[in-house]
Amino acid sequence: MVARRLPLWPLLQVLRRARKMGLWAEIKPLLMDRLFPVRIKGTKEKDPSPPILYQMATGYWISQAIYVAAKLGIADLLKDGPQSCVVLAAMTGTHAPSLFRLMRALATVGVFSRVGRDYFALSRLAESLQTDVQGSLRGMVMTLGEIHYQACGNLLHSVQTGSPAFDNLFGTSLFDYLKQNADAADTFNQGMTNVSSMLVYAVLMAYDFGGISTIVDIGGGEGKLLRKILALNPEMTGAVLDMPRTIESVNQELNGNARGGRCSYIAGDFFHSVPERADAYLLCGVIHDWDDSRAITILKNCRRAMAEKGRVLVVDMVVPDTDATSFSKLLDLNMLVMTGGRERTESEFRTLLDASGYKLTKIVPTMAPQSVIEAIAN
Repeated sequence: MVARRLPLWPLLQVLRRARKMGLWAEIKPLLMDRLFPVRIKGTKEKDPSPPILYQMATGYWISQAIYVAAKLGIADLLKDGPQSCVVLAAMTGTHAPSLFRLMRALATVGVFSRVGRDYFALSRLAESLQTDVQGSLRGMVMTLGEIHYQACGNLLHSVQTGSPAFDNLFGTSLFDYLKQNADAADTFNQGMTNVSSMLVYAVLMAYDFGGISTIVDIGGGEGKLLRKILALNPEMTGAVLDMPRTIESVNQELNGNARGGRCSYIAGDFFHSVPERADAYLLCGVIHDWDDSRAITILKNCRRAMAEKGRVLVVDMVVPDTDATSFSKLLDLNMLVMTGGRERTESEFRTLLDASGYKLTKIVPTMAPQSVIEAIAN
């Protein structure tokens, strides 16, 4: 069930507009995941389980198994029904007995279903490993299983030095590495698009965008989040600011029309400047990438550029000040390893925003782990 109390008006408004626009199929994965989360059916174990700490320490066995299934596109091959491992191996160019062992292991944790001696089918969890479905996580699983996995293996370096393990392992920062490695960049961008897809309706159903005429999505990638915001707020126009390579890719997809219509795409560097005179600047999954000094630079650039009575909307997780269990505390370790960034508590956000010339006005929870942190210029 949804644990956090959500504002009612934006939720009802988005559901009403989505129904009129025929978008129920897009919203359904989020609602199903939040209202009816997957439960792994308990089965009687043949042998006693090892100690809990041992199971935790071997967690990467599962994460890498899921990655391999995603990389091979197994879920896409099962979309029309169960297949034998012999057939799957032939289609993926893999060793059938070893592929069976992979599928058997994943089935025992609820990823895929074993429906015969060597036949497997999609489970509800495995549906998200398909490429072209609403709620797909295939791109995210793949980037996690590649550069994130490698960097996390060097976590000790980050704990000992306070610097990103990624830089130490790859000899350059994450974003510079992505500029130089097209395949890794494509997989990373697919993963970020997966995240945007998960977040878009969570944000729209929680935050009231009323009163905003112009909005800029800073570091918005392919613009999936902004395009959906504009679709459900027809009086609004917007722009996506991202790196030249990303904008060039979008421009090719749009046949050279990246600067036309209600949603335009602008190549730039948010450390230097951002488009001017917008009512709102959206920073979704951006601020947590950076340490305080660089985060303040980005926020100050938005502050200088925004229209009178403008606002900044930071979409990130908020770390509880208590010992409560929270995924944000694990993601925080990932940010330490990958970029030197961090997840922040409410008080840390307040301090960061104050140093950037803002007043934090409210934190709006969503159906996703992220919240919308709204701040206005001081």
